[in-house]
Amino acid sequence: MNIEKENVKDAGAANKAVSKSVAAGACFSLLTILLGFLLGGAFGAAEEPIKKRLNDSGTAVLQSVYKGDAAAKDAVVKKSWEYLKRAHLHGGAIGTAALGSIIALINLCRPGILVSLSALSFGSGALIYSVFWLLAGFAATGLGSTGAAKESLSFIAIPGAGLCIIGLCGTIFSVVKARFFRNVF
Repeated sequence: MNIEKENVKDAGAANKAVSKSVAAGACFSLLTILLGFLLGGAFGAAEEPIKKRLNDSGTAVLQSVYKGDAAAKDAVVKKSWEYLKRAHLHGGAIGTAALGSIIALINLCRPGILVSLSALSFGSGALIYSVFWLLAGFAATGLGSTGAAKESLSFIAIPGAGLCIIGLCGTIFSVVKARFFRNVF
């Protein structure tokens, strides 16, 4: 019984050593992974209704946007489905990468502003960027092209990808500094 109390006490102490920014980054990473899993489950359970929704969205603007070109609409519908799958894959992959990066920061580096900002940047960027692909996939059929969807949502994509890159670069710098140049900086 005493061993269990000591383990609980130790776990609580470890949690207090992690800043709220790092914890938030980890939560964003986990939410991103969850988004990837939920999208995968939704696609497996309702692939045909989702594809029908994409097709119906394109059909609704067939004359006004596609100028009656059903083949062009079908191509955008097909690419839109690829974008939705991209949201699923990015959620799992970037979310996992962000979480691994944050765990490395926690285990290898001393707490500090760069560690906190790196964790928060990577975790939030992963979620934002994955959501971008989901929104682009659903928007493309109504806009007439995947390029138009990406352009119209670039205000989401660019910050999301930028935060991921900033977070990863901050992680690399923090780990290298902490493990190879401890006494230099």
